[in-house]
Amino acid sequence: MRDYDITVIGGGAAGMMAAICAGRSGKRVCLIERNTSLGKKVMITGKGRCNITNTASVDKIIEKFGRGGEFLRTALFAFSAEDLVSFFRTRGVELKAERQGRVFPVSNRAHTIVNALEAGLEENDVDVVKGVRITDVKMKGNGFSLYSEDDEIINSGKVILATGGVSFAATGSSGDGFSIARRLGHCITPLKPGLVPMRTKESWVKDLQGLSLDNVRAVFRLGKKSIVSDVGDIMFTHFGVSGPLILDMSGRLVSELDERKEIRMDIDLKPGLTKEQVEARIIREISARGNIRIKSFMQGFLPKSMIGIFLEFVIKDQDKRTSQLSREERRGIVELLKAFPVTLVGSLPTDAAMVTMGGVSIKDINPRTMESKITAGLYFAGEIIEGGAPSGGYNLQQAFSTGYLAGEKCAEKRGQSQFC
Repeated sequence: MRDYDITVIGGGAAGMMAAICAGRSGKRVCLIERNTSLGKKVMITGKGRCNITNTASVDKIIEKFGRGGEFLRTALFAFSAEDLVSFFRTRGVELKAERQGRVFPVSNRAHTIVNALEAGLEENDVDVVKGVRITDVKMKGNGFSLYSEDDEIINSGKVILATGGVSFAATGSSGDGFSIARRLGHCITPLKPGLVPMRTKESWVKDLQGLSLDNVRAVFRLGKKSIVSDVGDIMFTHFGVSGPLILDMSGRLVSELDERKEIRMDIDLKPGLTKEQVEARIIREISARGNIRIKSFMQGFLPKSMIGIFLEFVIKDQDKRTSQLSREERRGIVELLKAFPVTLVGSLPTDAAMVTMGGVSIKDINPRTMESKITAGLYFAGEIIEGGAPSGGYNLQQAFSTGYLAGEKCAEKRGQSQFC
């Protein structure tokens, strides 16, 4: 292989964008991907539809990344969601915004996005090398030597690490970039799963496997404090709970479980009603529907498959009729509809998560350039950088924005940013 001015390691969203932006400078740019195809993780995002970004403002996106979000401000302004939409539209990709501002290709196919990125690489004369795994990067003079597992050596003036995290290991995210960065003197903050299903103490969740509770709210009890979720969907699994509401809260829950053995989650099954309104509705429907078995009556309030487990919390005799309910039992039903308890005890492992929380410390990276503060000429982009956000297109926007900024600055482009 010949020598390059800039080499990008990792052919995901961040790596492809970085290579495109570096390539437009006219310098010799190489993109190296360990898989035999590019964008393997991009292809499975959004259930294969690829939620590339969100219509939220820059400030809102920054907020989604929590305490480290401010680090992304320069990157998000350098290449915003609007810029990303323009980038794809100029390449013939039509996009649409759906609920909660999530942006998808009109085709509903992630392949549309990957094809456009591959076209951008070709337009900018980027050499794309597939099926090569880089295992080490060492400083050599004013540049770097890259070593593959097949003992090939590539020399490069500058390097952009965009190898991703350790989530979805089957896509090639095995943590190689973290090992390389650590050997080059960088701090790697603890790697934890984000956007990951949670495990529960209760074994009865197996009986509800596949059941989805739509438009519910959860309250997570953390000693003297509580976390209240937005309204969303929860799905039961054979090991615990998943669904958008759980996945979006999981990053914080995983961190909280570092400090405690379990977290009680109370599911509000009727978030649009107060307890008083729920009780009034029950009384009203008992009057209207006559003296029927409580199991049949509860079908007006719960999915049929959940009723038996639900009633076990409050009624010993589930063959009772509504006229036989005591005041205490009726109020117990009301309380349970507003706070159905589940105990969280852990999560699935990081390689089953959608996002890796943690990574190369943002303290080691210049937020205005994505260049390392420790190793001159080394840049970072995408999920390898510590931090993460809920679902909704925010994490892919981070990848595209940091990739854009790293590629632009690595190529030493001056003046106002342009679209790639």
